[in-house]
Amino acid sequence: MQILKEPFSRDGYQASPWQKLNAAPTDNINLSEAVIYDCLIIGAGITGLTAALKLQQAGKKTLIAEAYNIGYGTTGGTSAHINTFADTTYTEAKQAFGESGAQLFADAVNGGFQIIKTNVSNYNIDCDYEEKPGYLYAEDEQQIKALDDVVDGAQQVRVPVRYTQNVPIPVSYLKAAEFPGQAQFHPLKYLTALANEYVKAGGVILTNTFIDNIESKDGLHTVKLNEATVQTENVIYATHMPPGINVFNMRCAPYRSYVIAAKLESDQDCPDALVYDLQEPYHYFRSHIIDGEKLLLVGGNDHKTGHEDPEAVLADLEDYVNKYFKIQEVKYRWSSQYYVPADGLPYVGQVPMQPDGIWCATGYNGNGMMLGSISGDILADLVLGKENQLADLMSTKRLKPVDGFTEFVKENADVAYHFVADRFGLEEIESLSELQPGTGQVIEYNDEKIAAYKDEQGIVHALSPVCTHMKCFVNWNAAEKSWDCPCHGARYDINGAVITGPARQPLQSFFNKQ
Repeated sequence: MQILKEPFSRDGYQASPWQKLNAAPTDNINLSEAVIYDCLIIGAGITGLTAALKLQQAGKKTLIAEAYNIGYGTTGGTSAHINTFADTTYTEAKQAFGESGAQLFADAVNGGFQIIKTNVSNYNIDCDYEEKPGYLYAEDEQQIKALDDVVDGAQQVRVPVRYTQNVPIPVSYLKAAEFPGQAQFHPLKYLTALANEYVKAGGVILTNTFIDNIESKDGLHTVKLNEATVQTENVIYATHMPPGINVFNMRCAPYRSYVIAAKLESDQDCPDALVYDLQEPYHYFRSHIIDGEKLLLVGGNDHKTGHEDPEAVLADLEDYVNKYFKIQEVKYRWSSQYYVPADGLPYVGQVPMQPDGIWCATGYNGNGMMLGSISGDILADLVLGKENQLADLMSTKRLKPVDGFTEFVKENADVAYHFVADRFGLEEIESLSELQPGTGQVIEYNDEKIAAYKDEQGIVHALSPVCTHMKCFVNWNAAEKSWDCPCHGARYDINGAVITGPARQPLQSFFNKQ
């Protein structure tokens, strides 16, 4: 498997194929403490860079602070599908938000698609952008009902779709639909180009800059950036989930999705399309040329973060691919995180219970390329004081207890279960010596619970297993070599450092022992 750390590392041990770039984006670290900035954007993924570029080109003084490197989070681990449909179907959107809400949601999905397409064209971005048809197929009668629901909902909001008899992968199916004009791209090539355009426009990018705290007074927000302190009128959290304890911890559930990229015995077997099944969890297929090789990318097997054995999930995904394709070699295997919102739509706007001028976007479900792009656009308009017809639909202030109640109760009952069960149901082992090199486990040691990882040199990295966000116990993710919180999705590396929020503080260290 490919393991890569520089210049494009990501929030996991396994590398995605997107990280193999020859050049990092242009840096601009001309930070001025004397300037009061119009907006600080925290996070340099697709949401943050889309918002920052629009604001900077509108004449605002902005800066980006990224805790690691550009594309470090979910954008660097996406499967990079660009669609006119979404995981929340338009029928579901209609049931929750009415006909006009469903149409606005379709406008949002397509708007995000068009932002990417327009940027690629306007800036002449070489990011492997290709438009291809998309196919969705049903394998049994229950799935046929789901397929008909997707098709009917799409037609009602004027998204082109038609039934078809031809799906370009070797699977058996009963019914299928084609969505023309879908697309795919190389996400880090795209982000790098956006970052360069942002710098050309005078924007400031600070990487390896972790924001721990924001102090707000008299309409200004003071932030310490490494050794400097700056003031800004607005702050955008483009971090997938805003940090700390907030209402989104209870409205969004963290999920992990898995992808393998395989070299097949014959390139002809790779589909020249984007293909999706309707299993639960579902799978999706496409191809991409990486380092001159055509690879089949297959993703899926999604589950709530910290709830399954990631290595077993990846093995199952590989077994699934082997049913239909002849694999010569699996070149990459990785996973990434996203958040499922209670009522199906993203939350974009003012962070509740925070001072005015602190904004966020979260809850993209599995459609971050489109919804991250349109959310960045909405956030920029909110900072600019411009009207955006999507802002009310996706407002962070909405709470739909009827539509979101079932999911809301399920997710929070699950959090309560882990909060109690993790403390009293852990399996005890006699000694740290039972840990095998390269493995981690929450263990009982000297009457204390410890998150212990033994590296390949036999050194034990021992941490408190208590997540610093809301005190749930973390679980070991063997595939990505991280400690993942099953409650709200915070993730930590083997030394306890925060990889993914909403946690702000690292896990407490106990000792390093040979």
